[in-house]
Amino acid sequence: MANPNLQDIIEKQVLTVAKAVEDKIDEEISALDRLDLDDIEALRERRLQQMKRMAEKRSRWISLGHGEYTEIPLEKDFFSVVKASDRVVCHFFRDNWPCKLLDVAITGKKIMRKNYYVRAIQYVMEYVMDKHMTILAKQHIETRFVKIHAEKSPFLADKLKIAVLPTLALIKNAKVDDYVVGFDELGGTDEFNTEDMEERLAKAQVIFFEGESSLNLSKSSAQTRSVRQSESNDSSDSD
Repeated sequence: MANPNLQDIIEKQVLTVAKAVEDKIDEEISALDRLDLDDIEALRERRLQQMKRMAEKRSRWISLGHGEYTEIPLEKDFFSVVKASDRVVCHFFRDNWPCKLLDVAITGKKIMRKNYYVRAIQYVMEYVMDKHMTILAKQHIETRFVKIHAEKSPFLADKLKIAVLPTLALIKNAKVDDYVVGFDELGGTDEFNTEDMEERLAKAQVIFFEGESSLNLSKSSAQTRSVRQSESNDSSDSD
Protein backbone atom coordinates (compact mmCIF):
# COMPACT_ATOMS: atom_id res chain seq x y z
CA MET A 1 0.00 0.00 0.00
CA ALA A 2 1.34 3.46 -0.96
CA ASN A 3 2.46 5.82 1.78
CA PRO A 4 -0.39 8.39 2.27
CA ASN A 5 2.08 11.21 2.91
CA LEU A 6 4.05 10.38 -0.24
CA GLN A 7 0.85 10.28 -2.28
CA ASP A 8 -0.18 13.71 -0.95
CA ILE A 9 3.22 15.14 -1.89
CA ILE A 10 2.96 13.73 -5.43
CA GLU A 11 -0.55 15.09 -5.86
CA LYS A 12 0.55 18.55 -4.71
CA GLN A 13 3.49 18.51 -7.13
CA VAL A 14 1.20 17.50 -10.00
CA LEU A 15 -1.23 20.30 -9.12
CA THR A 16 1.62 22.81 -8.92
CA VAL A 17 2.91 21.84 -12.38
CA ALA A 18 -0.61 21.90 -13.82
CA LYS A 19 -1.19 25.37 -12.35
CA ALA A 20 2.09 26.65 -13.83
CA VAL A 21 1.16 25.30 -17.28
CA GLU A 22 -2.32 26.81 -17.01
CA ASP A 23 -0.90 30.20 -16.01
CA LYS A 24 1.50 30.10 -18.96
CA ILE A 25 -1.33 29.33 -21.38
CA ASP A 26 -3.48 32.11 -19.90
CA GLU A 27 -0.56 34.52 -20.29
CA GLU A 28 -0.12 33.62 -23.96
CA ILE A 29 -3.87 33.95 -24.60
CA SER A 30 -3.89 37.36 -22.94
CA ALA A 31 -0.95 38.45 -25.08
CA LEU A 32 -2.85 37.41 -28.22
CA ASP A 33 -5.96 39.27 -27.03
CA ARG A 34 -3.90 42.45 -26.63
CA LEU A 35 -2.71 42.36 -30.24
CA ASP A 36 -4.18 44.99 -32.54
CA LEU A 37 -4.31 44.86 -36.33
CA ASP A 38 -0.89 46.49 -36.68
CA ASP A 39 0.68 43.85 -34.41
CA ILE A 40 -0.95 41.04 -36.39
CA GLU A 41 0.25 42.54 -39.66
CA ALA A 42 3.78 42.86 -38.25
CA LEU A 43 3.74 39.19 -37.20
CA ARG A 44 2.47 38.20 -40.64
CA GLU A 45 5.20 40.22 -42.37
CA ARG A 46 7.87 38.72 -40.10
CA ARG A 47 6.64 35.21 -40.90
CA LEU A 48 6.63 35.94 -44.64
CA GLN A 49 10.23 37.17 -44.42
CA GLN A 50 11.24 34.00 -42.55
CA MET A 51 9.61 31.85 -45.22
CA LYS A 52 11.33 33.86 -47.95
CA ARG A 53 14.76 33.42 -46.32
CA MET A 54 14.18 29.68 -45.93
CA ALA A 55 13.15 29.37 -49.59
CA GLU A 56 16.33 31.19 -50.60
CA LYS A 57 18.39 28.85 -48.42
CA ARG A 58 16.76 25.76 -49.95
CA SER A 59 17.40 27.09 -53.43
CA ARG A 60 21.07 27.69 -52.61
CA TRP A 61 21.43 24.25 -50.99
CA ILE A 62 19.98 22.54 -54.05
CA SER A 63 22.31 24.48 -56.35
CA LEU A 64 25.26 23.15 -54.29
CA GLY A 65 24.12 19.55 -54.67
CA HIS A 66 22.20 19.12 -51.41
CA GLY A 67 19.32 16.64 -51.48
CA GLU A 68 21.37 14.03 -53.35
CA TYR A 69 24.09 11.60 -52.24
CA THR A 70 26.95 11.98 -54.71
CA GLU A 71 30.57 10.92 -55.13
CA ILE A 72 33.43 13.43 -55.12
CA PRO A 73 35.43 12.31 -58.18
CA LEU A 74 38.80 13.87 -57.34
CA GLU A 75 40.61 14.40 -54.06
CA LYS A 76 41.16 18.10 -54.76
CA ASP A 77 37.40 18.65 -55.18
CA PHE A 78 36.85 17.72 -51.52
CA PHE A 79 38.06 21.13 -50.33
CA SER A 80 35.69 23.15 -52.51
CA VAL A 81 32.76 20.96 -51.42
CA VAL A 82 33.34 21.41 -47.68
CA LYS A 83 33.97 25.15 -48.08
CA ALA A 84 30.73 25.70 -50.01
CA SER A 85 28.40 24.06 -47.44
CA ASP A 86 28.16 24.70 -43.70
CA ARG A 87 27.40 21.03 -42.95
CA VAL A 88 28.84 18.04 -44.82
CA VAL A 89 28.74 14.30 -44.17
CA CYS A 90 31.52 12.58 -46.13
CA HIS A 91 31.64 8.80 -46.46
CA PHE A 92 35.15 7.39 -47.03
CA PHE A 93 34.85 4.08 -48.91
CA ARG A 94 36.78 1.62 -51.06
CA ASP A 95 35.93 -0.70 -53.97
CA ASN A 96 35.49 -4.33 -52.99
CA TRP A 97 34.88 -6.14 -56.29
CA PRO A 98 31.74 -8.23 -55.58
CA CYS A 99 32.16 -10.12 -58.90
CA LYS A 100 35.46 -11.61 -57.67
CA LEU A 101 33.82 -12.60 -54.42
CA LEU A 102 31.25 -14.54 -56.43
CA ASP A 103 34.01 -16.28 -58.42
CA VAL A 104 35.66 -17.50 -55.20
CA ALA A 105 32.34 -18.76 -53.83
CA ILE A 106 31.64 -20.71 -57.04
CA THR A 107 35.08 -22.22 -57.73
CA GLY A 108 35.95 -22.91 -54.11
CA LYS A 109 39.47 -21.55 -54.48
CA LYS A 110 41.39 -21.38 -51.22
CA ILE A 111 43.94 -18.82 -52.38
CA MET A 112 43.33 -15.45 -50.71
CA ARG A 113 40.03 -16.77 -49.34
CA LYS A 114 40.46 -14.89 -46.06
CA ASN A 115 41.18 -11.65 -47.88
CA TYR A 116 38.11 -12.05 -50.05
CA TYR A 117 36.02 -12.78 -46.96
CA VAL A 118 37.14 -9.50 -45.42
CA ARG A 119 36.37 -7.73 -48.68
CA ALA A 120 32.90 -9.32 -48.71
CA ILE A 121 32.15 -7.92 -45.26
CA GLN A 122 33.40 -4.49 -46.34
CA TYR A 123 31.28 -4.61 -49.49
CA VAL A 124 28.14 -5.25 -47.42
CA MET A 125 29.07 -2.41 -45.04
CA GLU A 126 29.64 0.02 -47.92
CA TYR A 127 26.32 -0.97 -49.49
CA VAL A 128 24.47 -0.46 -46.20
CA MET A 129 26.14 2.91 -45.62
CA ASP A 130 25.25 4.06 -49.15
CA LYS A 131 21.61 3.07 -48.61
CA HIS A 132 21.26 5.11 -45.41
CA MET A 133 23.17 8.10 -46.80
CA THR A 134 20.90 8.22 -49.86
CA ILE A 135 17.78 8.31 -47.66
CA LEU A 136 19.15 10.94 -45.28
CA ALA A 137 20.38 13.18 -48.10
CA LYS A 138 16.80 13.54 -49.31
CA GLN A 139 15.41 14.01 -45.77
CA HIS A 140 17.99 16.58 -44.65
CA ILE A 141 18.49 19.06 -47.46
CA GLU A 142 20.28 21.40 -45.04
CA THR A 143 23.33 19.08 -45.14
CA ARG A 144 25.49 17.93 -48.06
CA PHE A 145 25.98 14.13 -48.23
CA VAL A 146 28.94 12.90 -50.28
CA LYS A 147 31.32 9.95 -50.62
CA ILE A 148 34.97 9.77 -51.66
CA HIS A 149 37.25 6.85 -52.52
CA ALA A 150 39.74 6.54 -49.67
CA GLU A 151 42.46 4.74 -51.62
CA LYS A 152 42.32 7.35 -54.38
CA SER A 153 42.58 10.13 -51.80
CA PRO A 154 45.77 9.25 -49.88
CA PHE A 155 46.50 12.80 -48.72
CA LEU A 156 43.02 13.21 -47.23
CA ALA A 157 42.99 9.74 -45.69
CA ASP A 158 46.32 10.40 -44.02
CA LYS A 159 45.50 13.95 -42.91
CA LEU A 160 42.14 12.92 -41.44
CA LYS A 161 43.58 9.65 -40.06
CA ILE A 162 41.07 7.42 -41.88
CA ALA A 163 42.13 3.92 -40.77
CA VAL A 164 38.85 1.96 -40.75
CA LEU A 165 36.33 1.75 -43.59
CA PRO A 166 33.63 2.77 -43.87
CA THR A 167 34.14 6.02 -41.95
CA LEU A 168 31.95 9.12 -41.98
CA ALA A 169 33.66 12.47 -41.50
CA LEU A 170 31.20 14.96 -40.00
CA ILE A 171 32.21 18.42 -41.16
CA LYS A 172 30.95 21.78 -39.93
CA ASN A 173 32.18 25.12 -41.24
CA ALA A 174 34.93 23.42 -43.30
CA LYS A 175 36.36 21.59 -40.27
CA VAL A 176 36.02 17.91 -39.35
CA ASP A 177 34.15 17.97 -36.06
CA ASP A 178 33.44 14.26 -35.48
CA TYR A 179 33.64 10.77 -36.99
CA VAL A 180 31.42 7.72 -37.26
CA VAL A 181 33.86 4.81 -37.58
CA GLY A 182 32.38 1.55 -38.82
CA PHE A 183 29.13 0.45 -37.17
CA ASP A 184 30.29 0.18 -33.54
CA GLU A 185 28.20 3.17 -32.46
CA LEU A 186 25.18 1.80 -34.32
CA GLY A 187 24.87 -1.48 -32.49
CA GLY A 188 27.88 -3.20 -34.07
CA THR A 189 25.73 -4.66 -36.86
CA ASP A 190 24.78 -3.75 -40.43
CA GLU A 191 21.09 -4.18 -39.54
CA PHE A 192 20.71 -0.77 -37.88
CA ASN A 193 17.88 1.55 -38.96
CA THR A 194 18.27 4.81 -40.83
CA GLU A 195 16.76 6.48 -37.75
CA ASP A 196 19.74 5.24 -35.70
CA MET A 197 22.13 6.94 -38.11
CA GLU A 198 19.96 10.06 -38.16
CA GLU A 199 20.11 10.34 -34.37
CA ARG A 200 23.89 9.88 -34.39
CA LEU A 201 24.33 12.68 -36.93
CA ALA A 202 21.95 14.88 -34.97
CA LYS A 203 24.02 14.30 -31.83
CA ALA A 204 26.98 15.76 -33.72
CA GLN A 205 24.72 18.64 -34.83
CA VAL A 206 25.57 18.08 -38.48
CA ILE A 207 21.84 17.81 -39.34
CA PHE A 208 18.77 19.63 -38.02
CA PHE A 209 16.80 17.38 -35.70
CA GLU A 210 13.92 18.25 -33.36
CA GLY A 211 13.44 15.19 -31.19
CA GLU A 212 11.39 12.90 -33.41
CA SER A 213 12.91 11.34 -36.49
CA SER A 214 11.98 13.13 -39.70
CA LEU A 215 11.68 9.66 -41.20
CA ASN A 216 9.05 8.71 -38.62
CA LEU A 217 7.22 11.96 -39.29
CA SER A 218 7.20 11.20 -43.02
CA LYS A 219 5.91 7.69 -42.39
CA SER A 220 3.25 9.03 -40.02
CA SER A 221 2.15 11.60 -42.61
CA ALA A 222 1.97 8.92 -45.30
CA GLN A 223 -0.05 6.65 -43.02
CA THR A 224 -2.43 9.52 -42.19
CA ARG A 225 -2.96 10.22 -45.88
CA SER A 226 -3.55 6.51 -46.48
CA VAL A 227 -6.14 6.33 -43.69
CA ARG A 228 -7.89 9.44 -44.96
CA GLN A 229 -7.96 8.10 -48.50
CA SER A 230 -9.37 4.83 -47.18
CA GLU A 231 -12.07 6.67 -45.24
CA SER A 232 -12.88 8.72 -48.34
CA ASN A 233 -13.18 5.56 -50.44
CA ASP A 234 -15.37 3.91 -47.83
CA SER A 235 -17.59 6.98 -47.76
CA SER A 236 -17.86 6.96 -51.54
CA ASP A 237 -18.73 3.28 -51.55
CA SER A 238 -21.44 3.82 -48.95
CA ASP A 239 -22.94 6.59 -51.09
